[in-house]
Amino acid sequence: MREISLMNKRAVVEATIVQVAAEQSKVLPALSDGLLLINSGLDSLCLAVIVARLEDELGLDPFSSMDILEFPKTIGDFVGLYEHALV
Repeated sequence: MREISLMNKRAVVEATIVQVAAEQSKVLPALSDGLLLINSGLDSLCLAVIVARLEDELGLDPFSSMDILEFPKTIGDFVGLYEHALV
């Protein structure tokens, strides 16, 4: 797993979201913690690619390593999964 500082965790996740959206020709609104994933322009394929890329980049998949009762609803929830998993 790549060493990553606390300040850069969010940046890595957000950069991956932006990169995958661009590759999939999705137009993203401004990313904010309160932005609902359903309103982000990302579809399930985008989210799957983002999770796979982040697993490669960060060496973990919080969806398989944690007991998640419900899928994150907002960008902030999604980023938070990675922030907490990397502590």
